[in-house]
Amino acid sequence: MNNLVFINISRFVGLVLLQVIVCNNINFLGYINPNIYVLFVLLYPVANNRLLFIFLSFLLGLSVDMFLDSGGTHAAASVTIAYIRPLFLKFSFGAIYEYHAVKFSKTDLTQRLIYFLILIFIHHFILFSLVVFDQNELLLIFKHTFYSSMFTLLLCLLLSSLFSNKEK
Repeated sequence: MNNLVFINISRFVGLVLLQVIVCNNINFLGYINPNIYVLFVLLYPVANNRLLFIFLSFLLGLSVDMFLDSGGTHAAASVTIAYIRPLFLKFSFGAIYEYHAVKFSKTDLTQRLIYFLILIFIHHFILFSLVVFDQNELLLIFKHTFYSSMFTLLLCLLLSSLFSNKEK
C-alpha cells in the first residue's frame, strides 16, 4: 500500500511538471497542444477511494490551471472525466472491471486504446469548449479537440508503455 501511494504521488507531481515545463510550450500549427497530465486520471488504480480520486483530479487540474492562468478549465475537465471514468472502464474492460481487477499494464492494447481515446477526447472537448465558450466557433472547438486528442493519445500510450512493469 505504501508503494502504491508513492507511485501515485510521484506520477501526480511528475505529470504536472512535464505538462508545465514541456507540453505547455508545444503549440504545433496552432492546434496541437498535448495535455499529458490526463494520464494520471486514466491510470489511477480502480479499487481506490472514488471521492479521493475525484478530489485528486480536481487538484491536478487546478495545479495546471495555476501555472497556465486558465481560470479553472483544466480542473473542470479533469473532474468530469474522473467522475465518468467508471462508465468507460466498464465499457472498455467489461468483466475485468466488475471485479475491480483491472491492471492497465496487463490489458490488451486495443482495450487500452479505446479507453484512452474516449476519455481523452471527452476531456479535450470539455476543455476547449470552456476555453472558447462560443457556440459559433464549434468547428474551431472540434478542430482543436481532434488534433490535440490525437497527439495526447499518442504521448499517453507511449508513456504508459514505457513506464509499465509488464511481468511475463
